[in-house]
Amino acid sequence: MRSIRPWVVVEPPDSRGLRRVVVGGELVGRAWSAGELRRILGRLGHPEDLDLDDPATICWRGGDSGTWPDRAGRRHAVTVLMVAGLLASMALSAVVGWPDAFGALTFAQRVNGVLFVLSGAVQGAAAVAAFDYGGKRQVRASGAIVLLGVLIALATDSLLLFMWLEEMEFTPYVLVFMPLWCWSLWALCLLVRDRSWKEVPQPRRFAAGVVATALLTGVSLAYSTMYQPAAAPMHVTLKAEFGKSRVDRSLGFLQVPVTLYMKNAGGIPVYILNDSYTVSGRGGVYSKNPADRDLMREWRESAGQRGEDSGEAELYVGRLAYTTISSGHFYGPGNRLEIGEEYTRKHVVQLPKDAGYDILSVDLTISYMRKDRGKLGVEEFKTPHYSWDAHDRRYHCAPEKGCFQQIFYHGRVRHNDNLVNVTRRPRYVTAIWSPGRDPESFISPFDFKGETGLVQEEKRELERYGAARAHVSFEVSLAELLAPPPVLLPPGYSSQVPTLTP
Repeated sequence: MRSIRPWVVVEPPDSRGLRRVVVGGELVGRAWSAGELRRILGRLGHPEDLDLDDPATICWRGGDSGTWPDRAGRRHAVTVLMVAGLLASMALSAVVGWPDAFGALTFAQRVNGVLFVLSGAVQGAAAVAAFDYGGKRQVRASGAIVLLGVLIALATDSLLLFMWLEEMEFTPYVLVFMPLWCWSLWALCLLVRDRSWKEVPQPRRFAAGVVATALLTGVSLAYSTMYQPAAAPMHVTLKAEFGKSRVDRSLGFLQVPVTLYMKNAGGIPVYILNDSYTVSGRGGVYSKNPADRDLMREWRESAGQRGEDSGEAELYVGRLAYTTISSGHFYGPGNRLEIGEEYTRKHVVQLPKDAGYDILSVDLTISYMRKDRGKLGVEEFKTPHYSWDAHDRRYHCAPEKGCFQQIFYHGRVRHNDNLVNVTRRPRYVTAIWSPGRDPESFISPFDFKGETGLVQEEKRELERYGAARAHVSFEVSLAELLAPPPVLLPPGYSSQVPTLTP
C-alpha cells in the first residue's frame, strides 16, 4: 500500500517566472525550472525519477509541469549588467573621493572626499545585493539596497556630467561617467518598474535616509565651494625700501642696501608662481628755464620706457631715462608661504659714484595662487629652463624668433576638488622671468611646447585657482641716500653758537 505523503504544492509563476514550492504548508524553496524543482524535492527525500505529473504527489497551480516562463539568459544578462554598473560606479566614486579624503587641505574638502568613498562602499554593497535581487531574493532588503546604490550612481554621474558640460573638454573619465549615467537611468527605470522597495519593512525610514544623505552631500559641496573661499580671504603684504648708502673707497662705488619684505597676512597658504625685484636708476637733463618745453610730447616719449603705465614728465627735468641696475628673484617660483609666514631679504646694490642717476627706485612684484584651490607639482615647477639652451628643444627659443633671454618654469597644477580634475583637461602653470621685465605667469590647459604664443592666460582659470598679483614700488633720491647722518648732541647742549657780550 502506498504511504501517505503530504502534497507538494507548486504555486503560479511570479512576474519573473519563479515558482514557490510549498510542502506541508511550509515554503521549502523556489524553482526556475523542472530540474531545479527536482533538486529541491531530492533534498527532502523524494526520488530523482519522481513523476512530476502525478496528482497524488504534486499539486500544480497556475500551470502544469511544463509552465516555466523564466528566461534565464535575459535574467542573467540583466543581473550581470546591474552588478557591472554598480562596481564601475563604486570604482569611479573611489577615484574621485580618495585624493580629497586623504589629501585635501580644508576640512570641508576632506568631508566631500569621505562622502564619495562612503558612497562607493554603499555601491559595492549594492553590487553584492544585486546578485540576490537578480536571483531568488532571499534577503528582503536587497532590492532597496540596489535602488540606493543606483540612486547614488545617478547623482554622482549627473554631477560629473553637469560639471563637464560647463566647458566640454575631453578627458578619459568622460568615457566612464557618460555611459554610467545612461546605465543608471536604465537601472532606475527597471527598479522603479519592479517596485524594488516594496519588501523593505519600513519604506518611509528608507526614503528619509536617502533624503538626509542627499542633503548632507549638497550642504558639504556648497560649503566647500561657496562659503569656504569667502570665509578665508587671501592677502599678501609687500614692502621695499632703501637703506643708508656707503662709499667703498677702495673701489669708488656706492653700496646701496635694499630691504625686501613679504608676509602672508591672509587666511590661506599660497604658492608663489613667479616673483621679481628690479632696482632702477633714473637720469635726466635739468633745466632752470623750461618755458618752451612741451610736456605732452615728452610724456609721449617717456611712456613705455619702463612699462605701459610708467610714462612720466617733469617741468624742470627732461629726457628721462631709466636703467636697470639689478634684477632677480625674490622668494623663488614654486615656494609656499604659509599663513602668517614672513620673508625678508636684504640685498646690496653697487653703482659708480659718477653714474649720473638722480633717483633710485625698486619694484617688487609677485604672482601667487591659493593653496586650498590647487596643488602645484613643486619639484617639476621649480626646475628652471633657459630659452638660450639649444639642447633643451622643448623650451629653446632663438632670438631671431623674437624671444628675449628668458627663464621658464612649467608644471602641472591639480585642483584640490577632484571633481574638477576628472571633468577638465590638465592645467599647467607657466612662469616666465627675464631681468628688468615684469614677471609673467599663466594658468592654461595648454602644455608648454616652446612657443610663448601657446601660453594663454584665461580669466576663468585664474579665478578657479585663486591666482592674484601683488606689487610695491619705492623710490628715493640719491642725495637723500648720501646725506650725512644727523649729529646727536648730549642733553643740555645747543647746536647754536653762543653770543659773547662785553
